[in-house]
Amino acid sequence: MAVSLDWLDVALLALAAMAAGLVNAIAGGGTLISFPALLAAGVPPLVANMTNTVALVPGYLGATWAQRQELQGQMGRIRLLVPVGLLGGLIGGMLLQATGEKIFGEFVPYLILFAALLLSVQEIVRGWVLRRIEVSSQLTAHLVWVQAVWAVPPVFLAAIYGGYFGAGLSVIVLAVLGLGIDDTLTRLNGLKQLLALAVNLAATTWFVGTGQVLWPAVTVMAVGALVGGMLGGKVAHRVSPQLLRVGVVAVGVGVAIVYLVR
Repeated sequence: MAVSLDWLDVALLALAAMAAGLVNAIAGGGTLISFPALLAAGVPPLVANMTNTVALVPGYLGATWAQRQELQGQMGRIRLLVPVGLLGGLIGGMLLQATGEKIFGEFVPYLILFAALLLSVQEIVRGWVLRRIEVSSQLTAHLVWVQAVWAVPPVFLAAIYGGYFGAGLSVIVLAVLGLGIDDTLTRLNGLKQLLALAVNLAATTWFVGTGQVLWPAVTVMAVGALVGGMLGGKVAHRVSPQLLRVGVVAVGVGVAIVYLVR
């Protein structure tokens, strides 16, 4: 890897990953902090995206573990949808590599703007899903399976996006699950976390094989994200998720504008 990081870059990435972990624990959208930090450190966009995906996998793992209780009784959906997420994430990772550095660099501001838009409507999506899934308790096992099958195509498309550029993936997956599956919001959130983990694990597996991951950055960012996530869990009740989300969206839009001007 031709990119070298000095101690200032390392400090920047550690702080950015810590902030991303904290934001993800409270409001979501941490990628809009960690990815631009890699770009600011001089990491090429495609390498930065791969590195960011690999570095934040521990955060997805922690979030899934924290909501493992919500996955109980969903084994049928898990067996069907997790392989779909893995396949879509792998395809998205392959598409990212095939895009090439130059073309992906041109996509960056638009991808960041799209992710910022997704984050800005996150609460709207959650509210819609909550209203949509006020379910009676009369779901039969057959209907549960049929709903999961109908969720396969949109989950697959969302997974491809997540493997290509993961920012905002959780918002898309929750909307997709809420559209097709009747269940409580907490249980859908648990399934969403597991699917996001599957997508990012598949993409990470591909990225590692490309030899384009910046491992020094992965190491410091993974630690920073873990610390930030733990801190976020402790201060979540003291911080307004809405205000934090507005701040992250503003950062994303600002970064996108800078790249568009360039």
